[in-house]
Amino acid sequence: MSDLHWPDLFWPGDERAGDHFGQEAFVRALVAVEEDWLARLGQPADLQSLVSRRHLERLANESEGGGNPVIGLVEMLRDGLTGDAARWLHRGLTSQDVLDSALMRMAEDAVDDLRADVSRLGGALTARATAHRDTPMVARTLTQHAVPTTFGLRVAQWLAAVVDADEQLAALRFPDQLGGAAGTRAAMVELGLEVDLEPVPWHTVRTPVTRLGDALVTTTDALARIANDVLVMSRPEIAELAEGMPGGSSTMPGKANPVLSVQVRRAALTTPQLAATLHVAAASQVDDRADGGWHVEWATLRDLVRRTLTAAGQCEELISGLEVHADRMAATLAASHDAVHAEQRSMTTLTGRPPLPSYDGQAGAIVDVVVLRAQRHWRTP
Repeated sequence: MSDLHWPDLFWPGDERAGDHFGQEAFVRALVAVEEDWLARLGQPADLQSLVSRRHLERLANESEGGGNPVIGLVEMLRDGLTGDAARWLHRGLTSQDVLDSALMRMAEDAVDDLRADVSRLGGALTARATAHRDTPMVARTLTQHAVPTTFGLRVAQWLAAVVDADEQLAALRFPDQLGGAAGTRAAMVELGLEVDLEPVPWHTVRTPVTRLGDALVTTTDALARIANDVLVMSRPEIAELAEGMPGGSSTMPGKANPVLSVQVRRAALTTPQLAATLHVAAASQVDDRADGGWHVEWATLRDLVRRTLTAAGQCEELISGLEVHADRMAATLAASHDAVHAEQRSMTTLTGRPPLPSYDGQAGAIVDVVVLRAQRHWRTP
């Protein structure tokens, strides 16, 4: 079986990311850019039909010679064309134009699917926050019991981070790259083409890439916030939460491992470094086309996109099946009564007023505000 179709055993769950940023998807995106450019030159042609598995393997073997797959791709496509289309193919473009544009097209498709996963996650969190608006539990700060809170407020905090992430994803832009050999568009002008000045060439201004990376990391930050709490609260000695479909063990029968939470957290432990690589690449730009700073982005983006997609799907499944043990939460809170009400006693001593029957402040109101924000964001009732 070819590597093009193997699931990634080094990253269990990677198949949740589908074909996004896969080898074939990459080549198809590159071809689509060339196809659109030919049409713009008045030479429309069906280039996708020229690509076969044999061509993909050839590109994989030959891309090292030019440092990118576009050079070999253009040669391959030109071999399959006849007449004026062969002569006009790629004219006015440079390899970076094609590759950057393809990356942005793949990223846009991936972010669309990611936002769909995040939207479903947001809906599940909204339902949980509403259902547990007033479910009492003990708050924990610096690993220790603090004051009373509600599980609804905990979920509302998860939800707020997810909305923040989706707002950042929604603000992304995915511009094509049209700069020519050195960003001057000289060949395009020579060909008599009318090219809009905006967006200006961004060969060495990598903001579209770093913004994408930052938005993806913001997303995995939000997902990890959820997973971390589930991991802690599902410890047997706490047992306030449990995954609906826990994983097993190869040696200990009956062991229920929180595998979805573990894998979501795994992603968030790696994505910041991937985004940092994108920023290092952006800071390494030089002259009018970079020497290595551009090349390092491709595989980095692939891993970042796929790991974020995988984690989002896993987190949505985690929340949909999450078991909430409200009785355990109440019992833990009751057992810690004296300690968790110490602050309340100091407040009543200060004010001289009798204590309120509940010491959860505005917890319910905060849940309501966050839920309303989420409903407005996703336009749900």
